Amino acid sequence: MSTGFSIFGLQVHYYGILIMVGAILAAFLAVREAKFRKMDSELIWDMLPWLLVAGIIGARLWHIFTPPASMLIDGKNPYWTHPLDMLKIWNGGLGIPGAVMGGALALFIYCRVKKISFLSWIDVIAPGLALAQAVGRWGNFVNQEVYGLPSKFTYFPLAIYIDPAHRLSGFLNMAYYYPTFFYESIWNLLNMTLLLVLAHKFSQKLKAGDLFLIYLTFYSFGRFLLEYVRIDYSPIAGLNINQTLMGVVFVASIVGLALRHLLKRAPIAE
Repeated sequence: MSTGFSIFGLQVHYYGILIMVGAILAAFLAVREAKFRKMDSELIWDMLPWLLVAGIIGARLWHIFTPPASMLIDGKNPYWTHPLDMLKIWNGGLGIPGAVMGGALALFIYCRVKKISFLSWIDVIAPGLALAQAVGRWGNFVNQEVYGLPSKFTYFPLAIYIDPAHRLSGFLNMAYYYPTFFYESIWNLLNMTLLLVLAHKFSQKLKAGDLFLIYLTFYSFGRFLLEYVRIDYSPIAGLNINQTLMGVVFVASIVGLALRHLLKRAPIAE
């Protein structure tokens, strides 16, 4: 399967195209949500380049610090022995947790500079973020990566054929695998739908920042479960670091929502 094409000697990767398409669709959705909230939608296009660059940098750094097990050399991070490979982003290697953290940090700084509400704007962006993830996951299909355990089935969506060149050591005789990238893409679309429904139907009951916490809760729960199926996880100190992080994020998000809505201030005695 081709992973891209060449224009005047310049290699264009489908994965990169999908990331850009996802980002643009996310921006259009965020513009729609900003208008619904009667916020300045033009700010979306102003902040988009900063969020995109910060997201890519964050995604790359997450991958560098948490490479999958198949990349380890004698159990060690290959980037420590070949540091220049950190810059070879065209060879692949982006982590969604880092993208979300990088983008959120850039948005926080942007909002501080512009003196606008970070919590309100991250709520506006949350549904589009889920959409961008859903689109971007199809880059894994093109690259034949981030697939799951071998499948006894031979038909989609319960299985996908992986070329021998993209199979991991120990599974070379296995041809079909669970397409976890597809499951995560669908999960992200469901997340987006949930966020849009809540934003439009319960806008009076939601506090600024709630929608992003719901995004984190929904996404982290699905990703936590999918890590049980993924064949090439990222081990740190014996832990699947992505699954561990998702577990922590899920609990923290639930607690955050509970503290915001269930706990009431005790009355002040006079």
